[in-house]
Amino acid sequence: MFGLSKRDAGLLFVVALLCLFAPFILNPFPEGSAMAQFNGGYPDLMQRLVIFGIFAIGFNILFGLTGYLSFGHAAFLGVGSYAAIWMMKLLTMNVIPAIMVSVLVAGLFSLLVGWISLRRSGIYFSILTLAFAQMSYALAYSVLTPITGGETGLQPKHTDPRILDGALPAGQSPRANLFGLDMKASTQLQLGDWVFTFNAGYYIAAAIMLVAFYLSIRIFRSPLGMMLRAVKSNQQRMNYTGLNSKPYTLAAFVISGMYAGLAGGLLVAMDTQVGAERMFWTASGEVVLMTILGGAGTLIGPILGAGFIKYMENIVSKINDNVLHGWFSFMPDGIENFMVTIIHPFVGKGWHLTLGLLFMLVVIFLPGGLVEGGQRIGNLFKRKKADPKSPDGTTTTPAE
Repeated sequence: MFGLSKRDAGLLFVVALLCLFAPFILNPFPEGSAMAQFNGGYPDLMQRLVIFGIFAIGFNILFGLTGYLSFGHAAFLGVGSYAAIWMMKLLTMNVIPAIMVSVLVAGLFSLLVGWISLRRSGIYFSILTLAFAQMSYALAYSVLTPITGGETGLQPKHTDPRILDGALPAGQSPRANLFGLDMKASTQLQLGDWVFTFNAGYYIAAAIMLVAFYLSIRIFRSPLGMMLRAVKSNQQRMNYTGLNSKPYTLAAFVISGMYAGLAGGLLVAMDTQVGAERMFWTASGEVVLMTILGGAGTLIGPILGAGFIKYMENIVSKINDNVLHGWFSFMPDGIENFMVTIIHPFVGKGWHLTLGLLFMLVVIFLPGGLVEGGQRIGNLFKRKKADPKSPDGTTTTPAE
């Protein structure tokens, strides 16, 4: 199907189902219950799950296939965001031109950065990309303030020229749309004590993410993907065979940068405000964590890693002392306060500590990330179905 093997097509189908039923999957607990704190089926979080999934998928094409670790991919995310917001200010609030231009501009910028950075490899390549990202952040924050808005950032205004859009009524703020469909348009479905929200912007972003995921599968299975794996395996031996690896690594870098630009454009389509903080080095470090946590070099791993980190960032960070006291209110006061004191450093503003501990556990016990964990669980079920007398489930005949 679509040029994919049966296994890859099945994986694409699973991701499509997860995207389609995300409002149900992320809202497992009824509204008003103590566990409703862990529901994540609201539009802002669902949009971020798929958008940063695109960001991580693109980064995985570079890091997972070639082994080149970039610490500067946030620069392409930010450049794509700025390109998108300027399209909305100058041309139209329709998200299609903004997304297209964000991909194009990020691709051109990544071509320049990659052409320079890929002259080195290893830690030197990583430092070069980090330097470019920090220079981009510094320029956006100060020197290029007339273009980037500096510290305050940019957002569409009523007074912007927008060539293709008609004049807005006085007092009405411009809103991102897809041929008239508002990105923030939502409808709710109530089933008993459960409330499920279906957001237009989320499903548009999810559809784009599915296309991006499909393209990444085709890249992984293509001759280009094979050459990139050869680069990761032994680039020096590849050069000895007479093959020049530079064009392939540069292609992977540019494709990865275009994915980052696409994610940046979608961020603007969902929330029409851009700031320089998107280009800071911590954003680059975050996509590295997403890819490694999910499983570098795997197809679905970056999506799982992005979902895991964004869920913790938005859910675990909201658990404050009042919530903890509510959880342990049935206990005597002394024990209640003790439990709150013990858990307090790991939630709320301390959610990074929990993420760091989980990341350490994954790196130590699951080097292949969450995907390896899923494979181990699957192998356990396969062993149970197999014949206990034979490791591979086949019957053996005693030798004569």
